[in-house]
Amino acid sequence: MSERREGNSGGRVVVVGNGMVGQRFVEALRARDHERRWRVTVLAEERRPAYDRVRLSAFFDGASAEELNLHTPDDGVELRLGEPATGIDRARRVVTTAAGEHPYDALVLATGSYAFVPPVDGTDLPGVFVYRTLDDLEAIREHARGRRTGAVIGGGLLGLEAANALRLLDLSTSVVEFAPRLMPVQVDEAGGAMLRRYVEELGVTSYLGVATTALRPGPDGAVAALELSDGRTLDAELVVVAAGIRPRDELARAAGLPLGPRGGVLVDDACRTADERIWAVGECAAVDGTCHGLVAPGYATAEVVADRLLGGAATFPGADTATKLKLLGVDVASFGDAHGVTPGCLDVTFTDPATRAYAKLVLSDDAQTLLGGVLVGDASAYPTLRACVGGPLPGPPLALLAPAGGATAGVGALPAAAQVCSCNAVTREQIDAAIADGAADVPALKACTRAGTSCGSCVPMLKQLLDAAGVRQSTALCEHFAASRQELFDIVRVRGIRTFSQLIAEHGRGRGCDICKPVVASILASLGTGHVLDGEQASLQDTNDHFLANLQRDGSYSVVPRIPGGEISPEKLIVIGEVARDFRLYTKITGGQRIDLFGARVEQLPQIWRRLVDAGFESGHAYGKALRTVKSCVGETWCRYGVQDSVGLAIALELRYRGLRAPHKLKSAVSGCARECAEARGKDFGIIATETGWNLYVGGNGGFRPRHADLFATDLSTEELVRLIDRFLMYYIRTADRLQRTAAWIEAMDGGLDHLRSVIVDDSLGLCAELDAAMARHVASYSDEWRDVLEDPDRLRRFTSFVNAPDVPDSSITFAVERGQPVPVRGAPPAAAADRRRQPVTLGLPEVRR
Repeated sequence: MSERREGNSGGRVVVVGNGMVGQRFVEALRARDHERRWRVTVLAEERRPAYDRVRLSAFFDGASAEELNLHTPDDGVELRLGEPATGIDRARRVVTTAAGEHPYDALVLATGSYAFVPPVDGTDLPGVFVYRTLDDLEAIREHARGRRTGAVIGGGLLGLEAANALRLLDLSTSVVEFAPRLMPVQVDEAGGAMLRRYVEELGVTSYLGVATTALRPGPDGAVAALELSDGRTLDAELVVVAAGIRPRDELARAAGLPLGPRGGVLVDDACRTADERIWAVGECAAVDGTCHGLVAPGYATAEVVADRLLGGAATFPGADTATKLKLLGVDVASFGDAHGVTPGCLDVTFTDPATRAYAKLVLSDDAQTLLGGVLVGDASAYPTLRACVGGPLPGPPLALLAPAGGATAGVGALPAAAQVCSCNAVTREQIDAAIADGAADVPALKACTRAGTSCGSCVPMLKQLLDAAGVRQSTALCEHFAASRQELFDIVRVRGIRTFSQLIAEHGRGRGCDICKPVVASILASLGTGHVLDGEQASLQDTNDHFLANLQRDGSYSVVPRIPGGEISPEKLIVIGEVARDFRLYTKITGGQRIDLFGARVEQLPQIWRRLVDAGFESGHAYGKALRTVKSCVGETWCRYGVQDSVGLAIALELRYRGLRAPHKLKSAVSGCARECAEARGKDFGIIATETGWNLYVGGNGGFRPRHADLFATDLSTEELVRLIDRFLMYYIRTADRLQRTAAWIEAMDGGLDHLRSVIVDDSLGLCAELDAAMARHVASYSDEWRDVLEDPDRLRRFTSFVNAPDVPDSSITFAVERGQPVPVRGAPPAAAADRRRQPVTLGLPEVRR
C-alpha cells in the first residue's frame, strides 16, 4: 500500500477521456480544489460530453441524449470534444492530438474500454453492431427500421440490456450465450434458470451453451443469419455483439508504461502508474493488476486520484462488485462471493415457484458471516444484505430470504464501516454522522453525503437508518391535527364529513390555521362537496381561491382563459383581444399555451368572466392546487414527423381533469412524436406518441428542482392510457402530503415507481375500482365554478374591493404604459394623508395571504 503523499503544488492536469469516471474525477477535483491549484483540460474522443452509460438502454425507452448528459459547464475546465489523444511524450510531459499538443504536470488516463468482438466470420457485415455509445444505439435504431429479426451474441448483463433494446425496436430477438446460463458472472445455475424463465416469457429466445461460428449475409449484403456450433441457424437481420469488454490501454502501451497481466494500465493502490506524473482511473486502470468493469470501482479510483493531486493519501478501498439492476423488468442482484468459492462456505437457498423468486446467501463455515448472495425476481433485501457482507447476518437466513415467513433484514447489526451506498462509497458511519449533525430526512442525507443520488437502491436503507437513529418525522399536518393529510383524506372520505368545523371538532383541536384550512378545503373540493365559495368553505380557501383568480403584486388580479391543448379559433382570439382592450388589461402568452390577462380589479372579475363565458370560454386555473394545462404540439394533423393526434388527446385530457383539486398543482403535455416538442417529460404526467400508441411518463416538473418524468408504461391504447392517468391522479390526491409534487411523492414512496405500478396497474392494494369510481364522479360532477359564481347573487357579492363601499374601485391600483401596454406603476409614492383619509378601508374580508 502506498503511503507517499503527493504534496503537489498544482499546475496543468490533462484528462484523457470524458466517460462517466473521467467526468467524476473532474468533478471531484474541482469540488475539493478550493485554491484552484489545478487547471483542467479534458480530451474527449466522442463529440458528446459525458453521459450516463449505465442508463444507456433508457435511450430505447425514450430517454434523449440530453437526459443522459452528465456534463455541467465549468469555466475552470477546458473540454475539447472530438479531439482524442494520439500519443504521450513522457519526457516532455506532453499529450499530442491531431490538433496539437497539451502540456501537463499531471496526466489522468480515463480511456475506458472497448467492446470485444470475437474472431468470427461475418462480424464486419453491415447490420452488426456493438453496444457501447449513443452513436452505436442510434445506428442500431436506424438499421432496425423495416426489419423483423435480431440476435445478441452474449447473455451477460450488457447482452440482456441489448436484447431488451431489440425487443423495444419490435424485433423478434434471440440471445446466444456460450456459458450454460444467462449472466454467468453474476448469478449461479439456479438463478440463471429462473432468469431464463422470465426472459423467455417476454419473447426473447435464449440459446445457451453454444457458440456463434459465423454470421452470414443476405441478398442485400447485410447480415441475415447466425450459424451456431450445434449446427442450428438463426435468422438475424441485426446482430449486437456483447461478448465483453477490454481495457483501452494503447496510449499507455505506446508510451512504455507497464500493463496488467490481462491488459489495462498497471497502477498501484494510489492509482498511479510507474510514471509518477501519470495516473489511470476507471475501466482502463489495472489496480494491482486487476481491471474492474463496473462504475462503482471506477468512481472510487477517480476519488483516489483527486485526493492525491491535492496532497491527500487516499488509496483504492477495494472493488465492490455488487450489482443490482432490473433486466427486462426482472430484479436481479448479486453481491460478494455470489458463487460460493470461499473454502468451506455454506449456501442457504430459497426458491418460490409461485412468485418466481430465487435467493441464495453464502455464509462462512460457521454460518456467522455473510459472504455474498444472489437474488432473482425480488431484490428488496439487497441494500441491507450487501451492506452486511463481511459481517454478521442481521437475522436468521431463511427469514431474510423469505420475509413473509418471519423476521426482516434490519440495519441494527450493520457495522460502522459497512458501505451503505456503493455507488458513492458512503458508509454507515458517514450516514450516522450526518444524522447526528442534523440531517432529518432522506433528501438531507442525499445532499450532505451523496448517498442515494446515483442508482438509488440504498434509499430504503437510508430511511431505516433514520428510524434506527430515532429520527421520527412527524406526520401531523399542523398543531391542530395530529393526522397526516393522507389520514385526514381517508377520515373525510370514509366518515362522509362535509365541513371543516365538523372535522376539527371530531378529529382536531383549536380553530385551525393557514396550513390546515386550505388543505381541508382542497380535500373537500377533491371529494366533490360543493362550490369552493359556498358557506364555510369560502373562509378556508387560500389567497387566490378567495377570488378565483391570480393575485398580483400590485393588488390586481390576472385572468387566464382556459384554452385546452392550446387550440383556439380566430373568433375566440378576437374576443380575448376585445376583453383586454375594453378592460385595459396587459396581455402575455404563457408557457402553458394560454393568454394571461393582467391588471383586473376584484370588481371587474365577474364582468370579465361574463364576456368570456358568453364567448364559450371558462376562466382557467392559473392558480390553486389543481390541473393547470395540458400542453401539446400540433401532432400528426400538421407535422410531418407526428405519428398520433396529440392535440385531440391534450384537449380530451384537459377537459377530463379540469377542476381536479390536488395536493399541489398539476401540469401535463402531449407530444406527437419522440422529438418531444411539447416537453412532456417535464410534467407531472406526460404523454409521447409512438407508432402504435402512447408512452406515459410520470413524476416530472420544472421549477426550482427540475426533474424529468420517468417512463411508466409504453405503447398504450388511448383507453389504457386514460385509465392509468385516472388512477395515477386519484392515488396521488389520496396519498400525497400537503404541497408535495408528484415527483417528490414518488421519490418518497417505499418501492418508488415499482410500487406505484403495482398499485395502479396490478391492483396490488385492491384500490383500482375505487380510484376509477372517484375519477368517474369527478368527471360527471364537473361544473364551471366561474360560471356558477355569475349565476349566484350571494357569491357575486364578495367581488368588491371594499365591503363598506362596494361601488368604489381600489384607487391604489394604478398603471403606467410600457411598450403600448398597461403595467403597474413602479415606485409610486404613497398616497397623501388627506387622500388616504378619503379612501374607504377594507372591512370584514377573509385574511389574505401571499
